[in-house]
Amino acid sequence: MAQQTVPVRDARLGRAVGATSPGDTVHGVLLLLPGGEPESTRRPSPVTAAAARPLARRLSREGRDHGLVTHVVRYRYRGWNGTASHPVEDARWAADEAVRLYGDVPVCLAGTHMGARAALRAADHPAVNSVLALAPWLPRQGSAEKPDPVKQLLGRRVLLVHGTNDERTDPELSYRYAERAKKVNRDVCRFEVHTDGHGLSQHRTEVHSLAADFVLGALFARAFSRPVADALAAPPPLGLRMPLAAGFGSSLRY
Repeated sequence: MAQQTVPVRDARLGRAVGATSPGDTVHGVLLLLPGGEPESTRRPSPVTAAAARPLARRLSREGRDHGLVTHVVRYRYRGWNGTASHPVEDARWAADEAVRLYGDVPVCLAGTHMGARAALRAADHPAVNSVLALAPWLPRQGSAEKPDPVKQLLGRRVLLVHGTNDERTDPELSYRYAERAKKVNRDVCRFEVHTDGHGLSQHRTEVHSLAADFVLGALFARAFSRPVADALAAPPPLGLRMPLAAGFGSSLRY
C-alpha cells in the first residue's frame, strides 16, 4: 500500500487581541496553544481555537495597560503525531513570528491539553520566559514514549494547573512532571482545582484569575499574588499540590 502523503501547510498566528491600537507599544506577548488529538493530519478544528478565545480576551483585558498582546496559534495539523511533535514546531515558529512582529519582548507560552504539552516542550525558545500549562496531556509511564524532558524549563517561570477529577488527562502525570521539573528549576509551581474536570469549567473564573496573575507577573515583573508566590517558593509537594481557593481573584493579597 502506498504511504499516505502528509499535506504541507503553514502554521498561523490568529488575530491579535490586546495592545493593537495605533500608538500602542507591545511589551509582552502571550501565545495560546489550543488542544488537539494524539494522531491526525487533518486541519485543526475551529472549535479548539474558539475554546481558547475567552482566556485570550480575559488576559488581554487584564494586560492592556502593560502592553500585552495575545494570539491564538493555528496549528498546521490537528494531531501531535508521535515523534513529529508538530505542535511543538508550530509553537517555536509562533515565538519566532512574535519576535519578528514585536521585537525583543518576553513571550509566555500558554496551552491546554495537547497545547500545554507543546508549550512545555517549546520553552527552550530564547524569547520565552514563562509557560502556563492547563490540564496538560503527558505520556503515561510505561508507554512507548519516553518521559517528556524538563531541562528546557530552566530559567523560565512555569505554572501547571489541573483539575483533580480530570478523566481525559491524568492529573497525577502532571504532578510527576512538575516534580521532575522542580529539581532543575525552582520557579515551577502547580495548582490543583479540586472537583473540577478536564475543561476546568466549574471554576473557570478562578482559573482565569490565576492565569492572569501568573502571566502578568511573569511577563511584566508585577508582584504575584500571595498564593502564587507561596507556591513558587514552597518545596515539593506543597508547591506542586497547591489548592486553588474558591473565589481566587476576588480578594487577592499581594
